[in-house]
Amino acid sequence: MNNPFLNPEPEIQQAATGAPFVTTLNLASLEISGADARVFLHNQFTSDVKSLEIGQAQLSAWCTAKGRMVANFILYPLSGDVFRLLLPLELLPGFIKRLQMYVLRSRVKLTSLSVAQDAAGAQGQLGLSGTHAADALTALGLPVPETPLSVATLNKTSIIRLPDGRFILSAPLESLHHFGEQWSTRIQPARQTAWEWLDIRAGLPWITRATTEAFVPQMMDFEKMGGVSFTKGCYPGQEIVARSQYLGQVKRHLYRLASQHPLTPGEDLHSPASPDQPAGKVITAAAATDTLTNATGSYAALAVVLKSAAADLRQGSNDGASVQATPVYPS
Repeated sequence: MNNPFLNPEPEIQQAATGAPFVTTLNLASLEISGADARVFLHNQFTSDVKSLEIGQAQLSAWCTAKGRMVANFILYPLSGDVFRLLLPLELLPGFIKRLQMYVLRSRVKLTSLSVAQDAAGAQGQLGLSGTHAADALTALGLPVPETPLSVATLNKTSIIRLPDGRFILSAPLESLHHFGEQWSTRIQPARQTAWEWLDIRAGLPWITRATTEAFVPQMMDFEKMGGVSFTKGCYPGQEIVARSQYLGQVKRHLYRLASQHPLTPGEDLHSPASPDQPAGKVITAAAATDTLTNATGSYAALAVVLKSAAADLRQGSNDGASVQATPVYPS
């Protein structure tokens, strides 16, 4: 991930005003294809893949047998037997290696389209944000998906609309370079820092290497984002995920943080209300401003936090610097 604390103020302010910007995203594209692809993914992931139609995307996750999230991602079909999955680039090699072990005799092929592959077939991802983002797509003759988590495609370019109105473009590298050149005179390029902050504002967490296998989905309130189906049947960890849901065992949930000090993914949080164990763990973090956080603080984050300790959250130790925590999904 890019360093989120390297002079981010101009780009953060730009994001705060809704001014349009485009940025290269640290997301990888994985293609899953074959006659058994839909059934295979349905049996592995937390979402109801069998109900996923062309033109739609899902938030989804893959869990261990203990119900812990290996990764979360955006999943969408290109056809009846070809799917694309977008996840943090740093997780891709391990994710493919691990998922491949479950293919066995299924007629399924996993193909990495990340920039690490041969440039002729490589895909990249751009993030497009701002009040005139849809106009920017139209200006290049690209289709605009109209509803949250809908997908529009043209040739080899996919445009995914996020729940907060931003767009992700997934396309061959040469196409992305062309889009960037065409937009250069009217849209400001930005580093991923601003995009990461907008993820925090939208309450969209991403599992990274620092937090893989740290949470069951409900700790990230992932079911409230539509990322978990409780009627689809079995998948790895399903029994534990379902039991946690129906027995009300989950005491940790997704919070938005504001702090005067940098926050780091994977960092443990503390509280005098939970003296014997960490009271939370940071998922994603970025620099921020008061305009963005609606709170006092120079840094923002999403974190899984013990609800009973959220009112008195600290960094470093039980008597460390105070962190303001606000639930993303108030109960």
